[in-house]
Amino acid sequence: MTTMYTPDHEWINIEDHEAAVVGITHHAQDALGDVVFVDLPEVGKTYAKGEIAGVVESVKAAADLYMPVSGEVVEVNEELRADPSLANSDPLGNGWFFKVHITNMAEFDQLMDPPAYDKLLTTL
Repeated sequence: MTTMYTPDHEWINIEDHEAAVVGITHHAQDALGDVVFVDLPEVGKTYAKGEIAGVVESVKAAADLYMPVSGEVVEVNEELRADPSLANSDPLGNGWFFKVHITNMAEFDQLMDPPAYDKLLTTL
């Protein structure tokens, strides 16, 4: 399993050759506070890297969810839609947002690895 990060605090984890899992980081959910609603992308829709693929709403604010890589959404987390608090209680596990079939692996390789993301967090 390889997990990479975006400067916008999304994570993406390649779990198999079919799809990569996308979610928000601990930092993102801490900054947002209690998540009360998620607007997930449509299965089958294709996005370019950096496009808005969804929205996360909390008691404090709303934040856009950006596509970390170009690809097609192949699954969304219906459990998260039913219980948005999973984004807070388990952001790197059951609180995942969607799965994407990556169409440009070079974009994945350009994301931040865990040490680079940790370094980013120290500058915030």
